[in-house]
Amino acid sequence: MRERLPRLLIATRNRDKLEEIRSILGDSSQDFVSLLDFPELEEIVESGATLEENAFIKARTAFEKTGIPSIGDDTGLEVDVLGGRPGVYSSRYAGEKATYSQNVDKLLREMEGVPARKRRARFRCVAAVAGPGFEKSVDGVCEGIILETRRGDGGFGYDPVFFVSETGRTFAEMSLADKNAISHRGRAFRAMAELVKKLSI
Repeated sequence: MRERLPRLLIATRNRDKLEEIRSILGDSSQDFVSLLDFPELEEIVESGATLEENAFIKARTAFEKTGIPSIGDDTGLEVDVLGGRPGVYSSRYAGEKATYSQNVDKLLREMEGVPARKRRARFRCVAAVAGPGFEKSVDGVCEGIILETRRGDGGFGYDPVFFVSETGRTFAEMSLADKNAISHRGRAFRAMAELVKKLSI
């Protein structure tokens, strides 16, 4: 029988994100825990200017507080016509306590009247791991366009308006398995899983 590997901590309390990550890494023998298992820890402030900085802030802080090798990630939606916004502010685009719906509403208001050919965007995810004597990061990108109205009931965040041309569907119209197969987070965390194996965590 294969020896069980040490634990990894996924540095998030976002249940939607955690569900996706666990689905992506589900065939791993790692014993994953998350910040939900450490309610006593203070919220980690994402003060970085880039996705990579925020990913490392979360990974380093979680490792320092728990002693468990930790993976942090940050994701941004980059819209060309908006100069790359909302980017690092994607989760709080409409305010610090904004809901998914409020963020989407703001995005659609800002893009009102923009023709389809100029609605190109991409999701970018950077995942970082920090542990005893090592720090590494990987990233994943998925290209798409922003629709004028929402489509689909699945997913979370900007998924109902992020349309992936080669599939003919928004993320919100895909099953979790289909989304993970092509998504920015799926690509980043599959690369992270390979990195973790090489690091022998």
